Amino acid sequence: MSLAEVLLAPGPAAGLGDELMLYGQFIGEWDGRLLYHGDTEIETTAEVHFGWVLEGRAVQDVWIAPSRAPGAPVGQPVPPRGALYGTTLRVYDRATQEWGITWINPVSGAFNRMIGRPVGKDIVQEYREADGRLVQWCFLEIKADSFHWVWRESADEGVHWTVRGEFHLQRRSRGREV
Repeated sequence: MSLAEVLLAPGPAAGLGDELMLYGQFIGEWDGRLLYHGDTEIETTAEVHFGWVLEGRAVQDVWIAPSRAPGAPVGQPVPPRGALYGTTLRVYDRATQEWGITWINPVSGAFNRMIGRPVGKDIVQEYREADGRLVQWCFLEIKADSFHWVWRESADEGVHWTVRGEFHLQRRSRGREV
């Protein structure tokens, strides 16, 4: 059997469907744009793919920017193709009712471990940087066919936030493949 055959699952594990739908609602393909707010503002295309993995006990995704779509327009300055090409593994812990999350981007060397949970109608993932900054990755304005994802940081325990990056994503229409 191939890695894909043993990794990917057709749906959530039996008995876990409801609990896993916090992230299971995103299963599928998404297209949109990434806005990076740093010393240099960057806007580019993006694609995100969510799927069931590990016998349906987890949700894994791949975030790619710029998009691999042929002729996808990008903003200025243009980041190199594949500047963001990473994966997240999200595993639900029934005991704590939280999600253990690991993000890996081998292109940048990022390796972040965080906890995710619903906050009202949003999803907030949180961790601390080595210097103590509080970091949140938030899924906001969640709809069946779109969501807004925000990366923000706080040096004062959440009193003030600095937005570092945003994704605005739309569910890919059927028949459109990259």
